[in-house]
Amino acid sequence: MPNFGVPELLIILVIVAMLFGVGKLPQVFGAVGKGIKEFRRESADVEATAANLHSAATTIPAAPATAGSPAPTVTTVSVATTAPAAPAQETVQVAPPVATVDPLK
Repeated sequence: MPNFGVPELLIILVIVAMLFGVGKLPQVFGAVGKGIKEFRRESADVEATAANLHSAATTIPAAPATAGSPAPTVTTVSVATTAPAAPAQETVQVAPPVATVDPLK
């Protein structure tokens, strides 16, 4: 990743000022700041979800050993949650209206 020094940042600031105007700079930088804050919050949520999924892996011990049997083994079971599948959409075919003729007319 490139290193940005003071001269590079000043050039970027001048370009942004020319594009948006000096009066809009606080709004532009405020929107950028909100975007960065939202990105960090969502990243933390994703990391927390990954940590929860990792901690959901449980260890289930096998039955205790009896005389003359091999040592017990430990089985690790990973529990993964997935999003529910989207409900299937129904397709309903509707017949066109049929004209009725009144024989008494």
